[in-house]
Amino acid sequence: MRGLTRVKWLAGAGILALAATACGGGNSGGGSSGAPAGYYTASSTEPQNLLQPANANETGGFYPLSMMFRGLYTYDAKTGETVPAVAESMESPDNVNWTVKLKTGWTFHNGEPVTAKSFVDAWNWGALSTNKQINTTFFQPIVGYDQVHPENGQPTAQTMSGLKVVDDTTFTIQLAYPVSSFKAQMGYTPFMPLPQEFYTNPDKYGQAPIGNGPFQLDTANGGWDRKKSITVKRYENYAGQDKAKAAGARLVFYTTYDAAYTALRDNRLDVIDQIPTSAVGSFQNDLGNRAVVQPQLAIQKIGFPLYDAGWATPGAAKVRQGLSMAIDRAGITKALYKGQEQPAVDWLAPGVPGHMDVCGDVCTYNPERAKQLIAEGGGIPGGKLTIATNADGPHKEWVTAVCNSINQTLGSQACEPKLYAEFSVAREEITNKQMTGAYRTGWKADYPFPDNFLNDIYRTGAASNDAGYSNADFDNLAQQAQGATDEAQALQLWQDAAKQLAQDLPSIPLWYYVTKAGSSTNVSNVSFDVFGNPEFTEVTVN
Repeated sequence: MRGLTRVKWLAGAGILALAATACGGGNSGGGSSGAPAGYYTASSTEPQNLLQPANANETGGFYPLSMMFRGLYTYDAKTGETVPAVAESMESPDNVNWTVKLKTGWTFHNGEPVTAKSFVDAWNWGALSTNKQINTTFFQPIVGYDQVHPENGQPTAQTMSGLKVVDDTTFTIQLAYPVSSFKAQMGYTPFMPLPQEFYTNPDKYGQAPIGNGPFQLDTANGGWDRKKSITVKRYENYAGQDKAKAAGARLVFYTTYDAAYTALRDNRLDVIDQIPTSAVGSFQNDLGNRAVVQPQLAIQKIGFPLYDAGWATPGAAKVRQGLSMAIDRAGITKALYKGQEQPAVDWLAPGVPGHMDVCGDVCTYNPERAKQLIAEGGGIPGGKLTIATNADGPHKEWVTAVCNSINQTLGSQACEPKLYAEFSVAREEITNKQMTGAYRTGWKADYPFPDNFLNDIYRTGAASNDAGYSNADFDNLAQQAQGATDEAQALQLWQDAAKQLAQDLPSIPLWYYVTKAGSSTNVSNVSFDVFGNPEFTEVTVN
Protein backbone atom coordinates (compact mmCIF):
# COMPACT_ATOMS: atom_id res chain seq x y z
CA MET A 1 0.00 0.00 0.00
CA ARG A 2 1.03 3.60 -0.49
CA GLY A 3 2.62 5.20 2.54
CA LEU A 4 1.06 8.51 3.50
CA THR A 5 2.76 11.45 5.17
CA ARG A 6 2.34 11.67 8.92
CA VAL A 7 1.23 14.91 10.60
CA LYS A 8 2.26 16.15 14.05
CA TRP A 9 -1.14 16.25 15.71
CA LEU A 10 -1.39 12.44 15.65
CA ALA A 11 1.49 12.18 18.04
CA GLY A 12 -0.26 14.47 20.48
CA ALA A 13 -2.37 13.62 23.50
CA GLY A 14 -5.74 13.72 21.75
CA ILE A 15 -5.45 10.69 19.51
CA LEU A 16 -3.17 8.66 21.71
CA ALA A 17 -5.51 9.17 24.64
CA LEU A 18 -8.31 7.68 22.58
CA ALA A 19 -6.19 4.66 21.83
CA ALA A 20 -5.36 4.14 25.50
CA THR A 21 -8.84 4.50 26.99
CA ALA A 22 -9.60 1.68 29.42
CA CYS A 23 -12.32 -0.84 28.71
CA GLY A 24 -15.50 -0.63 30.76
CA GLY A 25 -19.23 -0.22 30.82
CA GLY A 26 -22.12 -2.55 31.40
CA ASN A 27 -23.60 -4.93 28.88
CA SER A 28 -27.14 -5.55 27.75
CA GLY A 29 -27.02 -9.30 27.96
CA GLY A 30 -25.47 -12.18 29.82
CA GLY A 31 -22.33 -14.07 28.98
CA SER A 32 -21.61 -17.78 29.23
CA SER A 33 -23.20 -17.99 32.68
CA GLY A 34 -26.57 -17.03 31.22
CA ALA A 35 -26.56 -19.52 28.35
CA PRO A 36 -27.69 -23.16 28.59
CA ALA A 37 -25.10 -25.84 29.28
CA GLY A 38 -23.13 -26.75 26.16
CA TYR A 39 -23.89 -23.40 24.49
CA TYR A 40 -21.41 -20.61 23.82
CA THR A 41 -21.97 -16.85 23.55
CA ALA A 42 -20.84 -14.46 20.81
CA SER A 43 -21.08 -10.69 20.42
CA SER A 44 -23.40 -9.24 17.80
CA THR A 45 -25.90 -6.40 17.29
CA GLU A 46 -29.69 -6.13 17.12
CA PRO A 47 -30.94 -6.99 13.59
CA GLN A 48 -32.19 -4.01 11.60
CA ASN A 49 -35.20 -5.87 10.17
CA LEU A 50 -37.25 -9.01 10.63
CA LEU A 51 -35.20 -12.17 10.07
CA GLN A 52 -36.25 -12.80 6.47
CA PRO A 53 -33.36 -13.90 4.21
CA ALA A 54 -33.88 -11.17 1.59
CA ASN A 55 -34.19 -8.47 4.24
CA ALA A 56 -30.72 -8.29 5.78
CA ASN A 57 -27.60 -6.56 4.48
CA GLU A 58 -25.99 -5.77 7.84
CA THR A 59 -24.14 -7.92 10.34
CA GLY A 60 -26.91 -7.93 12.96
CA GLY A 61 -29.27 -9.71 10.58
CA PHE A 62 -26.65 -11.66 8.64
CA TYR A 63 -25.16 -13.53 11.60
CA PRO A 64 -28.33 -15.31 12.78
CA LEU A 65 -29.51 -15.92 9.20
CA SER A 66 -26.12 -17.43 8.29
CA MET A 67 -26.46 -19.80 11.23
CA MET A 68 -30.05 -20.87 10.49
CA PHE A 69 -29.96 -21.10 6.66
CA ARG A 70 -28.00 -22.70 3.85
CA GLY A 71 -28.42 -21.98 0.16
CA LEU A 72 -27.23 -23.68 -2.97
CA TYR A 73 -23.64 -22.93 -2.03
CA THR A 74 -21.60 -21.74 0.91
CA TYR A 75 -18.05 -20.35 1.01
CA ASP A 76 -14.71 -21.88 1.90
CA ALA A 77 -13.55 -20.23 5.12
CA LYS A 78 -9.95 -19.73 3.97
CA THR A 79 -10.37 -18.85 0.27
CA GLY A 80 -13.94 -17.59 -0.06
CA GLU A 81 -14.51 -19.95 -3.00
CA THR A 82 -17.99 -21.42 -3.48
CA VAL A 83 -18.60 -24.84 -1.92
CA PRO A 84 -21.76 -26.88 -2.71
CA ALA A 85 -24.37 -26.95 0.04
CA VAL A 86 -27.89 -27.85 -1.15
CA ALA A 87 -26.77 -27.80 -4.80
CA GLU A 88 -25.65 -30.98 -6.51
CA SER A 89 -24.67 -28.84 -9.47
CA MET A 90 -25.32 -25.44 -11.09
CA GLU A 91 -24.30 -25.22 -14.72
CA SER A 92 -24.56 -22.71 -17.56
CA PRO A 93 -23.16 -22.69 -21.09
CA ASP A 94 -23.40 -18.90 -21.41
CA ASN A 95 -23.83 -17.31 -17.94
CA VAL A 96 -27.46 -16.62 -18.97
CA ASN A 97 -29.27 -19.98 -18.87
CA TRP A 98 -28.65 -21.95 -15.69
CA THR A 99 -29.75 -25.43 -14.62
CA VAL A 100 -29.70 -26.19 -10.90
CA LYS A 101 -29.86 -29.72 -9.50
CA LEU A 102 -30.37 -30.25 -5.76
CA LYS A 103 -29.17 -32.90 -3.36
CA THR A 104 -31.81 -34.95 -1.59
CA GLY A 105 -32.16 -35.37 2.16
CA TRP A 106 -32.17 -31.67 3.09
CA THR A 107 -35.01 -30.57 5.36
CA PHE A 108 -36.17 -27.40 7.06
CA HIS A 109 -36.26 -27.29 10.85
CA ASN A 110 -39.96 -28.22 10.78
CA GLY A 111 -39.20 -31.38 8.80
CA GLU A 112 -40.41 -30.11 5.40
CA PRO A 113 -38.13 -31.26 2.52
CA VAL A 114 -36.05 -28.62 0.75
CA THR A 115 -37.04 -28.76 -2.92
CA ALA A 116 -36.68 -26.73 -6.09
CA LYS A 117 -39.96 -25.02 -5.21
CA SER A 118 -38.44 -23.94 -1.87
CA PHE A 119 -35.90 -21.84 -3.78
CA VAL A 120 -38.10 -20.60 -6.61
CA ASP A 121 -40.92 -19.46 -4.33
CA ALA A 122 -38.48 -17.74 -1.97
CA TRP A 123 -36.74 -15.83 -4.77
CA ASN A 124 -40.05 -14.76 -6.28
CA TRP A 125 -41.27 -13.52 -2.90
CA GLY A 126 -38.02 -11.67 -2.25
CA ALA A 127 -38.17 -9.95 -5.65
CA LEU A 128 -41.81 -8.80 -5.44
CA SER A 129 -41.86 -5.04 -4.83
CA THR A 130 -44.85 -5.11 -2.49
CA ASN A 131 -42.87 -7.26 -0.03
CA LYS A 132 -40.32 -4.44 0.39
CA GLN A 133 -37.25 -6.60 0.90
CA ILE A 134 -34.00 -4.69 1.23
CA ASN A 135 -31.99 -7.10 -0.98
CA THR A 136 -34.54 -7.30 -3.79
CA THR A 137 -32.18 -6.02 -6.50
CA PHE A 138 -30.04 -9.16 -6.22
CA PHE A 139 -32.82 -10.79 -8.28
CA GLN A 140 -32.73 -8.02 -10.91
CA PRO A 141 -30.79 -10.03 -13.54
CA ILE A 142 -33.52 -12.70 -13.66
CA VAL A 143 -35.94 -12.44 -16.59
CA GLY A 144 -39.27 -11.08 -15.40
CA TYR A 145 -37.90 -9.02 -12.53
CA ASP A 146 -39.16 -5.82 -14.14
CA GLN A 147 -42.71 -7.22 -14.00
CA VAL A 148 -42.60 -8.15 -10.31
CA HIS A 149 -40.58 -5.07 -9.37
CA PRO A 150 -41.33 -2.20 -11.80
CA GLU A 151 -39.61 1.14 -11.29
CA ASN A 152 -43.01 2.76 -10.85
CA GLY A 153 -46.47 1.50 -10.04
CA GLN A 154 -47.72 -1.90 -8.98
CA PRO A 155 -46.27 -5.22 -10.20
CA THR A 156 -47.91 -6.75 -13.26
CA ALA A 157 -46.85 -10.28 -12.26
CA GLN A 158 -46.33 -12.17 -9.01
CA THR A 159 -43.52 -14.43 -10.23
CA MET A 160 -40.49 -14.04 -12.48
CA SER A 161 -40.81 -15.81 -15.81
CA GLY A 162 -37.09 -16.67 -15.74
CA LEU A 163 -37.57 -19.17 -12.91
CA LYS A 164 -39.01 -22.61 -13.70
CA VAL A 165 -39.45 -25.65 -11.45
CA VAL A 166 -38.67 -28.79 -13.49
CA ASP A 167 -39.12 -31.33 -10.69
CA ASP A 168 -38.47 -31.60 -6.96
CA THR A 169 -34.69 -31.51 -7.41
CA THR A 170 -34.31 -29.38 -10.56
CA PHE A 171 -35.05 -25.79 -11.52
CA THR A 172 -33.86 -23.47 -14.26
CA ILE A 173 -32.91 -19.81 -14.26
CA GLN A 174 -32.88 -17.49 -17.26
CA LEU A 175 -31.09 -14.17 -16.88
CA ALA A 176 -31.75 -11.06 -18.94
CA TYR A 177 -28.00 -10.63 -19.52
CA PRO A 178 -24.84 -12.60 -18.69
CA VAL A 179 -23.62 -12.44 -15.08
CA SER A 180 -20.31 -14.24 -14.67
CA SER A 181 -20.45 -14.08 -10.85
CA PHE A 182 -24.04 -15.32 -10.54
CA LYS A 183 -23.06 -18.74 -9.22
CA ALA A 184 -20.72 -17.14 -6.67
CA GLN A 185 -23.63 -15.13 -5.27
CA MET A 186 -25.60 -18.26 -4.35
CA GLY A 187 -24.20 -18.45 -0.83
CA TYR A 188 -25.51 -14.99 0.05
CA THR A 189 -28.61 -14.75 2.26
CA PRO A 190 -31.13 -13.36 -0.31
CA PHE A 191 -30.89 -16.66 -2.19
CA MET A 192 -31.80 -18.90 0.75
CA PRO A 193 -34.82 -21.26 0.45
CA LEU A 194 -38.00 -20.84 2.49
CA PRO A 195 -40.52 -23.39 3.81
CA GLN A 196 -44.18 -23.14 2.83
CA GLU A 197 -45.04 -22.13 6.39
CA PHE A 198 -43.31 -18.80 5.74
CA TYR A 199 -46.01 -17.58 3.35
CA THR A 200 -48.86 -18.00 5.85
CA ASN A 201 -47.50 -15.09 7.93
CA PRO A 202 -44.12 -13.65 6.76
CA ASP A 203 -43.95 -11.10 9.59
CA LYS A 204 -44.54 -13.69 12.31
CA TYR A 205 -42.01 -15.97 10.61
CA GLY A 206 -39.48 -13.12 10.57
CA GLN A 207 -39.58 -13.05 14.36
CA ALA A 208 -39.06 -16.82 14.64
CA PRO A 209 -37.55 -18.09 11.37
CA ILE A 210 -37.54 -21.72 10.29
CA GLY A 211 -34.46 -22.42 8.21
CA ASN A 212 -32.50 -25.37 6.91
CA GLY A 213 -29.12 -24.55 8.41
CA PRO A 214 -26.90 -26.10 11.08
CA PHE A 215 -28.63 -24.15 13.86
CA GLN A 216 -32.34 -23.58 14.54
CA LEU A 217 -34.00 -20.92 16.66
CA ASP A 218 -34.15 -22.04 20.29
CA THR A 219 -37.49 -20.62 21.41
CA ALA A 220 -37.42 -22.59 24.67
CA ASN A 221 -34.34 -20.63 25.72
CA GLY A 222 -35.42 -17.17 24.65
CA GLY A 223 -35.31 -17.27 20.84
CA TRP A 224 -35.02 -13.68 19.64
CA ASP A 225 -35.15 -11.60 22.82
CA ARG A 226 -35.39 -8.10 21.35
CA LYS A 227 -32.53 -5.72 22.13
CA LYS A 228 -30.79 -8.45 24.14
CA SER A 229 -29.93 -11.67 22.32
CA ILE A 230 -30.76 -14.42 19.83
CA THR A 231 -30.38 -18.04 20.97
CA VAL A 232 -30.05 -20.99 18.59
CA LYS A 233 -29.54 -24.70 19.07
CA ARG A 234 -27.92 -27.39 16.92
CA TYR A 235 -30.25 -28.87 14.27
CA GLU A 236 -29.71 -32.59 14.67
CA ASN A 237 -31.09 -33.51 11.22
CA TYR A 238 -28.91 -31.02 9.33
CA ALA A 239 -27.82 -32.52 6.01
CA GLY A 240 -24.77 -30.35 5.33
CA GLN A 241 -21.10 -31.11 5.90
CA ASP A 242 -20.59 -28.23 8.35
CA LYS A 243 -22.55 -29.61 11.29
CA ALA A 244 -22.49 -27.56 14.49
CA LYS A 245 -20.05 -28.90 17.07
CA ALA A 246 -21.62 -27.05 20.02
CA ALA A 247 -25.10 -27.78 21.38
CA GLY A 248 -26.10 -24.19 20.70
CA ALA A 249 -25.09 -20.53 20.72
CA ARG A 250 -26.35 -17.20 21.96
CA LEU A 251 -25.67 -13.95 20.08
CA VAL A 252 -25.51 -11.21 22.71
CA PHE A 253 -26.13 -7.55 21.91
CA TYR A 254 -23.77 -5.39 23.95
CA THR A 255 -24.16 -1.64 24.25
CA THR A 256 -20.49 -1.15 23.30
CA TYR A 257 -17.60 -3.30 22.15
CA ASP A 258 -15.66 -2.09 25.19
CA ALA A 259 -18.31 -3.78 27.35
CA ALA A 260 -18.18 -6.90 25.19
CA TYR A 261 -14.40 -7.10 25.44
CA THR A 262 -14.50 -6.69 29.22
CA ALA A 263 -17.00 -9.57 29.36
CA LEU A 264 -14.70 -11.68 27.16
CA ARG A 265 -11.70 -11.06 29.42
CA ASP A 266 -13.87 -12.04 32.40
CA ASN A 267 -15.04 -15.21 30.60
CA ARG A 268 -18.65 -13.98 30.53
CA LEU A 269 -18.56 -13.83 26.72
CA ASP A 270 -16.96 -16.50 24.56
CA VAL A 271 -16.44 -15.04 21.07
CA ILE A 272 -15.88 -11.45 19.98
CA ASP A 273 -15.61 -10.53 16.30
CA GLN A 274 -14.18 -7.01 16.75
CA ILE A 275 -11.72 -5.75 19.32
CA PRO A 276 -12.52 -2.21 20.52
CA THR A 277 -10.01 0.49 19.63
CA SER A 278 -9.17 0.92 23.31
CA ALA A 279 -7.84 -2.66 23.48
CA VAL A 280 -6.03 -2.92 20.12
CA GLY A 281 -2.66 -2.40 21.77
CA SER A 282 -3.24 -4.91 24.57
CA PHE A 283 -5.60 -7.67 23.44
CA GLN A 284 -2.88 -9.97 22.11
CA ASN A 285 -1.12 -9.86 25.47
CA ASP A 286 -4.44 -10.21 27.29
CA LEU A 287 -5.63 -13.22 25.30
CA GLY A 288 -2.40 -14.89 24.17
CA ASN A 289 -3.13 -17.67 21.69
CA ARG A 290 -6.85 -16.89 21.94
CA ALA A 291 -6.28 -13.62 20.05
CA VAL A 292 -6.91 -13.62 16.29
CA VAL A 293 -5.28 -11.24 13.79
CA GLN A 294 -5.70 -12.03 10.10
CA PRO A 295 -6.56 -10.34 6.77
CA GLN A 296 -10.22 -9.73 5.99
CA LEU A 297 -12.11 -8.92 2.77
CA ALA A 298 -13.52 -5.69 4.12
CA ILE A 299 -13.13 -1.93 3.83
CA GLN A 300 -14.00 1.08 5.98
CA LYS A 301 -15.51 4.06 4.17
CA ILE A 302 -17.40 7.31 4.67
CA GLY A 303 -20.60 7.60 2.63
CA PHE A 304 -22.54 10.68 1.56
CA PRO A 305 -26.27 11.30 0.97
CA LEU A 306 -26.17 12.27 -2.69
CA TYR A 307 -29.96 12.55 -2.60
CA ASP A 308 -29.58 15.57 -0.30
CA ALA A 309 -29.62 18.89 -2.18
CA GLY A 310 -26.41 20.10 -0.54
CA TRP A 311 -24.44 17.03 -1.62
CA ALA A 312 -26.01 16.80 -5.09
CA THR A 313 -24.57 20.03 -6.52
CA PRO A 314 -21.97 19.79 -9.34
CA GLY A 315 -19.29 21.18 -7.04
CA ALA A 316 -19.97 18.73 -4.22
CA ALA A 317 -17.71 16.09 -5.84
CA LYS A 318 -14.79 18.48 -5.39
CA VAL A 319 -15.75 18.98 -1.76
CA ARG A 320 -15.77 15.20 -1.22
CA GLN A 321 -12.39 14.90 -2.97
CA GLY A 322 -11.02 17.65 -0.75
CA LEU A 323 -12.34 15.98 2.39
CA SER A 324 -10.70 12.72 1.31
CA MET A 325 -7.37 14.51 0.88
CA ALA A 326 -7.79 16.09 4.32
CA ILE A 327 -7.69 12.67 6.03
CA ASP A 328 -4.30 11.36 7.16
CA ARG A 329 -5.05 7.66 6.79
CA ALA A 330 -1.53 6.50 7.59
CA GLY A 331 -1.32 8.57 10.74
CA ILE A 332 -4.73 7.48 12.00
CA THR A 333 -4.16 3.77 11.38
CA LYS A 334 -0.75 3.96 13.06
CA ALA A 335 -2.11 5.73 16.13
CA LEU A 336 -5.35 3.82 16.58
CA TYR A 337 -4.63 0.41 15.04
CA LYS A 338 -0.87 0.12 15.58
CA GLY A 339 -0.41 0.04 11.81
CA GLN A 340 -2.36 -3.20 11.37
CA GLU A 341 -4.92 -1.63 9.03
CA GLN A 342 -3.73 -0.55 5.56
CA PRO A 343 -4.78 2.84 4.11
CA ALA A 344 -7.18 2.31 1.21
CA VAL A 345 -6.28 3.02 -2.41
CA ASP A 346 -9.31 1.32 -3.97
CA TRP A 347 -12.93 0.37 -3.27
CA LEU A 348 -11.94 -3.31 -3.54
CA ALA A 349 -10.31 -4.96 -0.54
CA PRO A 350 -6.91 -6.63 -1.04
CA GLY A 351 -7.46 -10.24 -2.02
CA VAL A 352 -10.43 -9.39 -4.25
CA PRO A 353 -9.55 -9.87 -7.94
CA GLY A 354 -8.90 -6.53 -9.66
CA HIS A 355 -7.68 -4.70 -6.55
CA MET A 356 -5.22 -1.92 -7.47
CA ASP A 357 -4.53 1.74 -6.75
CA VAL A 358 -7.32 3.54 -8.61
CA CYS A 359 -7.86 6.31 -6.07
CA GLY A 360 -4.44 7.93 -6.51
CA ASP A 361 -4.09 11.52 -5.34
CA VAL A 362 -7.70 11.63 -4.13
CA CYS A 363 -6.83 9.17 -1.35
CA THR A 364 -3.46 10.79 -0.55
CA TYR A 365 -3.14 13.20 2.37
CA ASN A 366 -2.59 16.70 0.95
CA PRO A 367 -3.88 19.51 3.20
CA GLU A 368 -3.21 22.40 0.83
CA ARG A 369 -4.90 20.73 -2.13
CA ALA A 370 -7.75 19.65 0.16
CA LYS A 371 -8.49 23.24 1.19
CA GLN A 372 -8.33 24.37 -2.44
CA LEU A 373 -10.79 21.72 -3.68
CA ILE A 374 -13.25 22.32 -0.86
CA ALA A 375 -13.22 26.05 -1.61
CA GLU A 376 -13.63 25.46 -5.36
CA GLY A 377 -16.59 23.16 -4.67
CA GLY A 378 -18.43 25.81 -2.67
CA GLY A 379 -17.51 24.61 0.81
CA ILE A 380 -19.00 21.91 3.05
CA PRO A 381 -22.82 21.95 2.75
CA GLY A 382 -24.25 23.67 5.80
CA GLY A 383 -20.75 24.74 6.88
CA LYS A 384 -20.04 21.60 8.93
CA LEU A 385 -19.54 17.91 8.19
CA THR A 386 -21.14 15.40 10.54
CA ILE A 387 -20.16 11.73 10.33
CA ALA A 388 -22.81 9.41 11.71
CA THR A 389 -21.80 6.20 13.44
CA ASN A 390 -23.15 3.78 16.03
CA ALA A 391 -21.96 3.88 19.62
CA ASP A 392 -22.46 0.11 20.03
CA GLY A 393 -19.52 -0.61 17.73
CA PRO A 394 -15.79 0.23 17.85
CA HIS A 395 -16.06 3.31 15.63
CA LYS A 396 -16.38 6.48 17.71
CA GLU A 397 -12.59 6.74 18.09
CA TRP A 398 -11.72 6.59 14.41
CA VAL A 399 -14.59 8.87 13.40
CA THR A 400 -13.28 11.37 15.96
CA ALA A 401 -9.76 10.97 14.56
CA VAL A 402 -11.00 11.55 10.99
CA CYS A 403 -12.82 14.69 12.11
CA ASN A 404 -9.70 15.87 13.95
CA SER A 405 -7.67 15.43 10.75
CA ILE A 406 -10.23 17.40 8.73
CA ASN A 407 -10.37 20.12 11.39
CA GLN A 408 -6.56 20.29 11.50
CA THR A 409 -6.49 20.69 7.72
CA LEU A 410 -9.19 23.35 7.53
CA GLY A 411 -8.14 25.17 10.66
CA SER A 412 -11.62 25.15 12.13
CA GLN A 413 -14.25 22.96 13.76
CA ALA A 414 -15.54 21.79 10.38
CA CYS A 415 -16.28 18.18 11.34
CA GLU A 416 -17.78 16.34 14.29
CA PRO A 417 -19.11 12.81 14.97
CA LYS A 418 -22.85 12.17 15.14
CA LEU A 419 -23.48 9.23 17.46
CA TYR A 420 -26.40 6.79 17.35
CA ALA A 421 -26.96 4.55 20.35
CA GLU A 422 -27.57 1.44 18.20
CA PHE A 423 -26.39 0.24 14.82
CA SER A 424 -29.91 -0.77 13.77
CA VAL A 425 -31.18 2.80 14.36
CA ALA A 426 -28.40 4.33 12.28
CA ARG A 427 -28.97 1.76 9.51
CA GLU A 428 -32.69 2.54 9.46
CA GLU A 429 -32.05 6.22 8.69
CA ILE A 430 -29.38 5.36 6.13
CA THR A 431 -31.59 2.79 4.40
CA ASN A 432 -34.56 5.18 4.36
CA LYS A 433 -32.33 7.90 2.88
CA GLN A 434 -32.91 10.30 5.75
CA MET A 435 -29.31 11.35 6.23
CA THR A 436 -28.21 14.96 5.69
CA GLY A 437 -24.55 14.43 6.53
CA ALA A 438 -21.90 11.79 6.01
CA TYR A 439 -22.01 8.34 7.65
CA ARG A 440 -19.83 5.34 8.37
CA THR A 441 -20.31 2.71 5.70
CA GLY A 442 -17.98 -0.22 6.17
CA TRP A 443 -18.42 -3.15 3.79
CA LYS A 444 -17.62 -6.80 4.41
CA ALA A 445 -17.60 -9.08 1.36
CA ASP A 446 -20.56 -11.38 0.78
CA TYR A 447 -18.68 -13.16 -2.00
CA PRO A 448 -15.10 -12.50 -3.22
CA PHE A 449 -15.80 -10.76 -6.53
CA PRO A 450 -15.52 -7.09 -7.62
CA ASP A 451 -19.28 -7.10 -8.27
CA ASN A 452 -19.97 -7.22 -4.53
CA PHE A 453 -17.86 -4.14 -3.73
CA LEU A 454 -18.88 -2.13 -6.80
CA ASN A 455 -22.04 -3.25 -8.60
CA ASP A 456 -23.96 -4.17 -5.44
CA ILE A 457 -23.26 -0.78 -3.84
CA TYR A 458 -22.89 1.82 -6.59
CA ARG A 459 -25.04 0.70 -9.52
CA THR A 460 -28.16 2.84 -9.90
CA GLY A 461 -30.86 1.40 -7.65
CA ALA A 462 -28.69 -1.41 -6.24
CA ALA A 463 -29.78 -2.98 -2.95
CA SER A 464 -26.96 -1.42 -0.94
CA ASN A 465 -26.74 1.88 -2.85
CA ASP A 466 -27.42 3.91 0.30
CA ALA A 467 -25.92 7.06 -1.21
CA GLY A 468 -28.40 7.27 -4.08
CA TYR A 469 -25.43 7.41 -6.46
CA SER A 470 -26.25 7.22 -10.16
CA ASN A 471 -23.83 7.48 -13.07
CA ALA A 472 -24.65 6.08 -16.52
CA ASP A 473 -20.98 5.47 -17.36
CA PHE A 474 -20.46 3.47 -14.16
CA ASP A 475 -23.65 1.46 -14.78
CA ASN A 476 -22.56 0.66 -18.33
CA LEU A 477 -19.08 -0.44 -17.27
CA ALA A 478 -20.52 -2.56 -14.46
CA GLN A 479 -22.94 -4.33 -16.78
CA GLN A 480 -20.17 -4.99 -19.32
CA ALA A 481 -17.91 -6.33 -16.57
CA GLN A 482 -20.61 -8.66 -15.25
CA GLY A 483 -21.23 -10.05 -18.70
CA ALA A 484 -17.60 -10.45 -19.77
CA THR A 485 -16.57 -14.06 -20.34
CA ASP A 486 -12.85 -13.25 -20.23
CA GLU A 487 -11.63 -12.64 -16.68
CA ALA A 488 -8.88 -10.18 -17.67
CA GLN A 489 -11.39 -8.13 -19.63
CA ALA A 490 -13.85 -8.19 -16.74
CA LEU A 491 -11.24 -7.01 -14.25
CA GLN A 492 -10.17 -4.16 -16.54
CA LEU A 493 -13.80 -3.04 -16.84
CA TRP A 494 -14.21 -3.16 -13.05
CA GLN A 495 -11.07 -1.06 -12.64
CA ASP A 496 -12.44 1.45 -15.15
CA ALA A 497 -15.68 1.56 -13.16
CA ALA A 498 -13.71 2.19 -9.95
CA LYS A 499 -11.89 5.06 -11.65
CA GLN A 500 -15.29 6.64 -12.27
CA LEU A 501 -15.93 6.40 -8.53
CA ALA A 502 -12.66 8.24 -7.92
CA GLN A 503 -14.04 11.15 -9.94
CA ASP A 504 -17.50 11.24 -8.36
CA LEU A 505 -16.47 9.98 -4.90
CA PRO A 506 -19.87 8.83 -3.59
CA SER A 507 -17.87 7.43 -0.69
CA ILE A 508 -14.37 7.98 0.71
CA PRO A 509 -12.25 4.82 1.07
CA LEU A 510 -10.34 4.94 4.37
CA TRP A 511 -8.58 1.66 5.18
CA TYR A 512 -8.93 -2.09 4.91
CA TYR A 513 -10.09 -4.09 7.87
CA VAL A 514 -8.00 -6.70 9.60
CA THR A 515 -9.85 -9.29 11.65
CA LYS A 516 -8.94 -8.57 15.26
CA ALA A 517 -10.94 -10.94 17.40
CA GLY A 518 -10.70 -13.36 20.27
CA SER A 519 -12.28 -15.96 22.55
CA SER A 520 -12.64 -16.93 26.20
CA THR A 521 -11.15 -19.91 28.00
CA ASN A 522 -14.59 -21.59 27.90
CA VAL A 523 -14.33 -22.51 24.21
CA SER A 524 -11.92 -23.99 21.67
CA ASN A 525 -11.59 -24.17 17.86
CA VAL A 526 -12.60 -20.51 17.45
CA SER A 527 -11.77 -19.33 13.94
CA PHE A 528 -12.85 -16.65 11.49
CA ASP A 529 -13.40 -16.87 7.76
CA VAL A 530 -11.86 -14.71 5.06
CA PHE A 531 -14.83 -12.34 5.35
CA GLY A 532 -14.17 -11.76 9.06
CA ASN A 533 -17.18 -13.79 10.24
CA PRO A 534 -16.90 -16.31 13.08
CA GLU A 535 -17.09 -19.93 11.95
CA PHE A 536 -20.05 -20.55 14.23
CA THR A 537 -20.29 -24.26 13.49
CA GLU A 538 -16.66 -24.94 14.45
CA VAL A 539 -16.73 -23.62 18.01
CA THR A 540 -16.58 -26.28 20.74
CA VAL A 541 -17.45 -25.74 24.40
CA ASN A 542 -14.76 -26.88 26.84
